[in-house]
Amino acid sequence: MPKVKTKKSAAKRFRITGSGKKIMRRKANKNHLLEHKSAEQKRRRLSNMTLVHESDEKEVRLMLPYGTK
Repeated sequence: MPKVKTKKSAAKRFRITGSGKKIMRRKANKNHLLEHKSAEQKRRRLSNMTLVHESDEKEVRLMLPYGTK
C-alpha cells in the first residue's frame, strides 16, 4: 500500500489526545470583532480547547491518517 497524505490544513487545526481516542479543536469566534465581546467571554469561554463532535470525528480522522487510533 502506498503512503496516505495528511491534509496539512487539518494537521494545523486539530490535535489528537494522548489516548488517541478523541480529537481536540480550538473554539471559534476569537479572531476578530472582539471589541463587543466581554473579557470573560474571550478569556474563559473562547480560549479553551474543546472536543470535536462525535458526528464529525470520522471525517477528521480521514484527514489525519497517521494520528494515533
